[in-house]
Order: sequence, then C-alpha cells, then structure tokens
Amino acid sequence: MRLPSGERREWLKPIMFSGGIGQMDHIHITKGEPEVGMLVVKIGGPEYRIGMGGGAASSMVSGQNDAELDFNAVQRGDAEMAQKLYRVVRACIEMGEKNPIISIHDQGAGGNCNVVKETIYPKGAKIDIRAIVVGDNTMSVLEIWGAEYQEQDAILVKPESRSLLQAICERERVSMAVIGTISGEGCVVLIDSLAVDRCISKGLPPPPPAEDLELEKVLGDMPQKTFEFHRTVNVREPLDIAPGITLKDSLKRVLRLPSVCSKRFLTTKVDRCVTGLVAQQQTVGPLQITLSDVAVIAQSYTDLTGGACSIGEQPIKGLLDPKAMARLAVGEALTNLVWAKVTSLADVKASGNWMYAAKMDGEGAAMYDAALALSEAMIELGIAIDGGKDSLSMAAHTSGEVVKAPGNLVISTYVTCPDITKTVTPDLKLGDNGILLHIDLAKGKRRLGGSALAQVFDQVGNECPDLDDVPYLKTVFNKVQELLSEDLISAGHDISDGGLIVSALEMAFAGNCGISLDLTSVEGSPFKTLFAEELGLLLEVSKKHLDMVMAKLPDLGISAGIIGSVTVSQVVDVKIDGVTFLNEETSALRDIWEETSFQLEKFQRLASCVESEKDGLKYRQVPSWDLSFTPTYTDEKYMTSISKPKVAVIREEGSNGDREMAAAFYAAGFEPWDITMSDLLSGTISLHPFRGIVFVGGFSYADVLDSAKGWAASIRFNRPLLDQFQEVYERPDTFSLGVCNGCQLMALLGWVPGPRVGGVMGVNGDPSQPRFIHNESRRFECRFTSVRIEESPAMMFKGMEGSTLGVWAAHGEGRAFFPDEGVWNSVLNSKLAPVRYCDDDGKPTEVYPFNLNGSPLGVAAICSPDGRHLAMMPHPERCFLMWQFPWYPKHWSVDKKGPSPWLQMFQNAREWCS
Repeated sequence: MRLPSGERREWLKPIMFSGGIGQMDHIHITKGEPEVGMLVVKIGGPEYRIGMGGGAASSMVSGQNDAELDFNAVQRGDAEMAQKLYRVVRACIEMGEKNPIISIHDQGAGGNCNVVKETIYPKGAKIDIRAIVVGDNTMSVLEIWGAEYQEQDAILVKPESRSLLQAICERERVSMAVIGTISGEGCVVLIDSLAVDRCISKGLPPPPPAEDLELEKVLGDMPQKTFEFHRTVNVREPLDIAPGITLKDSLKRVLRLPSVCSKRFLTTKVDRCVTGLVAQQQTVGPLQITLSDVAVIAQSYTDLTGGACSIGEQPIKGLLDPKAMARLAVGEALTNLVWAKVTSLADVKASGNWMYAAKMDGEGAAMYDAALALSEAMIELGIAIDGGKDSLSMAAHTSGEVVKAPGNLVISTYVTCPDITKTVTPDLKLGDNGILLHIDLAKGKRRLGGSALAQVFDQVGNECPDLDDVPYLKTVFNKVQELLSEDLISAGHDISDGGLIVSALEMAFAGNCGISLDLTSVEGSPFKTLFAEELGLLLEVSKKHLDMVMAKLPDLGISAGIIGSVTVSQVVDVKIDGVTFLNEETSALRDIWEETSFQLEKFQRLASCVESEKDGLKYRQVPSWDLSFTPTYTDEKYMTSISKPKVAVIREEGSNGDREMAAAFYAAGFEPWDITMSDLLSGTISLHPFRGIVFVGGFSYADVLDSAKGWAASIRFNRPLLDQFQEVYERPDTFSLGVCNGCQLMALLGWVPGPRVGGVMGVNGDPSQPRFIHNESRRFECRFTSVRIEESPAMMFKGMEGSTLGVWAAHGEGRAFFPDEGVWNSVLNSKLAPVRYCDDDGKPTEVYPFNLNGSPLGVAAICSPDGRHLAMMPHPERCFLMWQFPWYPKHWSVDKKGPSPWLQMFQNAREWCS
C-alpha cells in the first residue's frame, strides 16, 4: 500500500485513448500469447442488457430499424466502475515484471462474444457463460454473450496469480470471475452450466454447447470484401455576398457562429485539473479564455517530460472537396500541435475518426478519395495513423426525407514532449512590445469555399482551401519548434475557422489587450484577406527579438510577414490597404464572440449566474495577485530523512485526487501511504502510525446521496472505525486535511470547525455543524479561480497570510452552508475561515464566477480552533508546481519549472511535524 518514493524517468510509450493520452512502460507493450492452462478472467462491473442493438443498428440508415433496436444500441456508461477497473489494471501494471496480467482486452462492440474470442485466440478455451457476473438475472444466454457493457475487461492470468489478482480486485471492490481455461483446441466452446446442472438433476443428458466454433473461421484471414462506389458531381456556385454587406457586419456574424465562437459552455462544466498532471488544458491567459490549441500532460510530478495532443477537422470543406478536407484536417491538427515542444515531427502518431453516410450515393466514394489523399499527405509528412474509429451511418430518415451529416474526418495527434514548460499559448503577453507575424502556409492563395463567412450567408462557395505544399508545412513545423526551444515566441495561434481576423482577435481576447493590424488585400478582396481559412500561423514576438526571428525564417524558404502590433489600449484597429475597416474596443468584440456561448449556457446553469458572468466580463482586468512569501524547494534535510512522518492518503470508491495529493506531500518531505476504506474496514491497516490523515477529492459513491454522505456513513456506522478516527482527531500530535469531497466529509463528520461544548460527533453527527451544498449555479464547476489567504490559526497556512493567488477548484457541491447562526458567528469571530474566494482586486466576494459556488463571504475553507484540522474546497494539490498553473503574473519571482506557492502549506505541515 505504500506509494513508491521514486518515479520512473525513462521514456514511456505514449498511448492514445478517448479524450486524451496516457503512457505505458515498454515491457507492457506486447500482449502475451495464451498457453494451455491459463485462466480466462473477466474483471469489472456486472453485465447488463446494454448495447444489444449495436452493430445491427449502426449498419442501417437511422430510422430504418425499429425503436427497440435503437434503444438497445444505446451505451450507458458507469464512470465510477470504470475508474475502479482502471485502478485494478494500474495496480497490476505498477508491479512491473511481476504484473499478473498476461493479456488484456477491453469489452466493447460485440460484448463477450467478441472480447473473449480475441483474448483466447488462437488456442481456444472452454467458457462457462454462467460464471460471468450479471446485474440482471433475467438476461438470456444470448444477451449475456452479446451485451456491450463497457466497464469490463477480459484478461489472461496464470493459475498461480489468481489469488493475487483476487486480492487486488477485492481491495478496489471490483468483481472478478474466472470464466474458463485455455484448452489448446482452437475453438471457443460456450457452455451453460446452469442448464447442465438442471439436466443432471433431472437425470437427462447434458445439452450441447451454446456455441462451438473454430476461432480461425471468425478471427483468421477473412476473405476481402468488395464495395462498389459511385461518384456524384455536385454543382457549386461562387460565393456571392450582397452589395452593402460591410466587413464589420460580416465579422459580427462570423463571431457568433458556433464553430467560431467561445467554447466556454463546454469547458467550465468538466474537470480539467484532475490528476495534477495537466500542464495545458483548454483555457489560457489572465481571464482564462477557452482558446488553447494543444493539450499537454506531464509524465510525472518529478520531471518535465510529458506528452501533447491536438485535433483537426474541417467538415464543411468536405462538401466541396473531400481530398482537400482530409489534407486540411491533418494540417489543422499539426498547426495546433506545433505550439508544444515535441521530441520530433517523426514521433507524431495520429488517430483517424471517420464519419460518413458511406452507403449513400457519392459518400462512399468521397470517403475513399479522402482516405487516399490523407495517406499521401501523411507519407510526405512522415507521420502515421496507428488507430481510429468509424461511424458510417451518418444519415437519418425524418419527415419523409433523408438528412445526412457532412462527411467528416477528425484527426487526433499525439506525441512525446521533452519539456512541458515550453508550451506557447494564444494569449498576447507583451503589450506595446509585441509584434504580430503571419506565416502563410497557402503561399498567397485565399479561397473562401467552405468558410465560416460562406456559412453565415447560407452558402458553401466553390473554391476550397487546401494544403497544396505538404513539405512546406513540414519545414514550417520544424522551424517553429526551433523558435520555441529558444524562447523567441511569446504567443501563437493557428488560422482556422473564421480566418486570419478571428485568429488575431482571439489572441487579443485572451491577452485582454488590443491589436493594430495593417494588412494588404489579396486580389483586391478584403473579404478574402480577412476570412479565408487557409492554413497559417500567427506569432507574437518581442521587438527586441524581431530581427533575429526574421533572419532565421528565410534560411529554409519560410516567408513571414509583419501584419501588426500589440497594444495595451484594449482597442482593435484594423486597416486594409491603408483604410480603416474596424476600430472597436476589445471587450465589445469579445462580448459578441462570447454571446452564443452564454446563450447555450442558460440551458445548463442558473440564468442569473450566466448573466453575472456575461456582464462582469466587460470589466475584467488582470488579477492583482500578490504573495507575502517566496515559494522555495523543500529543505533537503526533510527530503533525505530516513524517518519521514507518515501521512495516510485516504480514498473511497469514486475518489480521484489521491495521486496528486500523495505527490504534494511527498514533495514536502512526507512518506505518503495509499489507504483505501477497504483497508481500514477489513483491519488490514490502522491509522495509529500516521501523523497526518488526508481525505481526498472525487465523487465518493458517485455522490448520489449528496456530497460525501455515503463516505461519512461508512465511518459513522462502524463503531471500531469511528473510534479509530476519533482517536486521530483528538491526538494533539496529528493533523488532518480534507479537500473537495474530503472537505465535505470532514464537515459531515463534525471535524470543522469542530464540536461545541456538549456537541455530538459520531453516528448521529452534529446538525449545527456546517456542510457543503449544491453550487449556486446548479452545476459542477471547474475553474482556476482567485483566493485570498486570511489570518487564521490554520497551521498549514502559517506565513501565507495576505497572499492572493490562483487555485484549481472543481466541484458541484461546494457552497458552504451554516445551519446554526452561532456556529457561523464563531467561525467569523475566531477567524476559522482561512481561505476566501476573491475578485480581480483581491477582495473577498460573493459575486459569480469569482465565487464559483456562492459561499457566504467567499468562504472556501474552514479550520478547527487549534489549527490542526483543515477542510477546503479548492485543490492546492493540483497546483503545487508552477507548470500546473495555467497563468500567473509576470511580476512573480518564481521558477516556472519549480514549486508553486501552494507547496508552502504542505511544507508547513512537515515543519509542524518536526
């Protein structure tokens, strides 16, 4: 259970999965081959009647199949079970050479019928269908065999590893079932042991196997299938914008288009900081605008290596030219990826997701053309697709006609990063010292077909942008990477939906500043100059580095044009051929760009909160964060001590903040231990040896009973365990910390601010104690928000008082509620609220979104009167290193690659233990 004190520093193989990237040790890349006698095991959640329509439904044009087939095709996920399953697999992987898993395959399409066969191929096995754990006993043999319940894996283990795997599964509360044994006969023999037992009990001969099939017939070399496609010719008309339509009016239309506008409505409702390994997420700049081009994760908490991923897609372009669409998709993915420092373009791998109504006239041929063009472009680039998916039924019958989605290809790239701190974001940073450069990958061409401009006028156009010179993109990518290495680029953004003008505006929006553009029209058309969606890059460089950058680019034939400068005036001024076409305040244009997002937000959260954020955005300024201390590395004597104080990092089902919490305490000189509630309930370990206990964040029992109530009940209603926690609470040489879900738990247990004289702790709790209820916005919120550290007895904040700084917060039930006025007054009078949410001026506030949950007077944390016990909603453990900060002020004297101010609270705990 003890966490390793060191972490691997060797390069790991990056792996792509839905929603991001991960890593795998080289020794685990290859699956082991099945051998006679190995056990076939299913781990994960119980089987349900899910996904039974699967392939049958997806192979039709929607609407041709009946409603039952459609319903049974629906996938219903179980995130908590998926996480528990993931923990089992990770525990095995981290055993290194002793990993008990020989081979593993996740369950998906086809259910057991597919995953079991692929796991046992080519040796074969005898499988007992009734050994599979089911959650619905009415399921038939066919349904158990074919259901596509997702949170399950099929694995192979040696018989001698069975007890070890069983122990790991029990610790994580995951079911494990041995469903068969490798036979060596090359067949899958499926038996129904329940039917066999019934026959035996009645004296009847056993029934034949439910399935007895040679694996080679279904998984061996299959005969190639031939498809016959027919191309169709669609007549396209040139883009025609009516006389009298001004550039300013066109811009306002484009800025409101969903594909161009702010994606705020997609970002704040998801956790973008979990694991603490997120080095670059969706938001950037002092106002945290949703504009990041690339995602970056760290490999560990002790090094700066990691991985980056990006996506590219251009579906509207596919209406004009499927080949160009495919090339543009990979081009956009790379012009997004380029802003992270990567090991090499040759190391880039990609996933290709195809979405076409492939059985309809012209669509299959278009997809074939796109695939061929993509292959040729990627060969020239020297990168490869190593996986992907397809959805080839993108059409539906409705109101007597067939409606189809535009054929589309989504390219997702991923690659290793030697230094995650070299990432460049789109927010302009240099004020009056910034110069804007444009690297034109289209070499002067400006085609408006398939653009946002065409779309807002209900047109498609006839001239499609394209990646005409693939080697040039490769050259530009490599040169920009060199400039990143030399810290010569302060901000960068790709040109995509909306064209050059939108790209430049977005950089100004994120930097909360102004720009002055001086452009020369292309072909005498201001519309082409501003709105053409040809591939390109915008770079912000400082005036002092301008000559150096301009001298480096022509060496390889790269042409970069100076198109303007950055200003602190917060005014956007755009001239074309010397004539001013736009002179507006940055905030006014940003409001237009944000408008669609805010309208969509009103369907997701409380309208008054949406209006508050919308109105306040006009007046936002750079947060005035100041520190009352200087962050430092932990004293070497603590890091090298042979007797470090032990801290128990306690988690429950659904907890997700344990790794980053352990890392933060380890970085402060503690010895962190991974403790599950299963360990404590079984008596495997006790809390007596620990100086500190930490309740981590997450969603214990999915918070279905309200935040942390299930977790609290598992302690309250087990008297020996309750007494053990009570002993830790009362010992004067111990401390406790609860973050997020752990904060909610400490409140329910009555640990903060603590029992009053005559108060009650334990089974019945203390109804006068504070608790944390649903956010005022009525939804989960994840933001990098501003807080102020107040004077308090909290020992973990010693010497930090008066500081204002940013911190990650991610919760749905974080509003502090005080049912007893006396307790509330005591908290205020005794200064037991050490952390408050604050505004851009550093003043504690109740205004949304600065105060993201609506807590009174901005209360974000509560401590006990003696300062030993602290509960806080924000996540300091997810930003104890500076590279975890999405933004911080220039005047901070901190090492970008070193500790953040939040490490100080963990260092304070270590000092206190001494």
